[in-house]
Amino acid sequence: MRIGELAARSGLSRDAIRFYEKVGLVSGQRLANGYRDFPPETVPWLEYVRTAQTLGFSLAEIARTGEELRDAPDTAQALSALFEAKIKVVDARMTQLADLRAELQARVGSGCPLGARTPAPAG
Repeated sequence: MRIGELAARSGLSRDAIRFYEKVGLVSGQRLANGYRDFPPETVPWLEYVRTAQTLGFSLAEIARTGEELRDAPDTAQALSALFEAKIKVVDARMTQLADLRAELQARVGSGCPLGARTPAPAG
């Protein structure tokens, strides 16, 4: 299918599809007239890409894991492993954000919130 039809069926813009093609997430063949021709299975793949992005996966992660998932004997198990790994990343980020919030809160009213904070004396 041509890029216009793929855009209509996937809900993505032609520019987004071209970008995904540039970074290697999708591939289309060039016809003799220069038009791109994409296989039908590109539509569900683009839906997967959009869902994965919504779940916090980067395009690099999607590209890297896409091949793994296609070749996995048990896709559900492979997806579960990816989700578990992403949960660990999210948990670590939440801890970092909580620490950052505490640091910012400690600086409220300090007069110079960007200066080095002196630790409280040990008591």
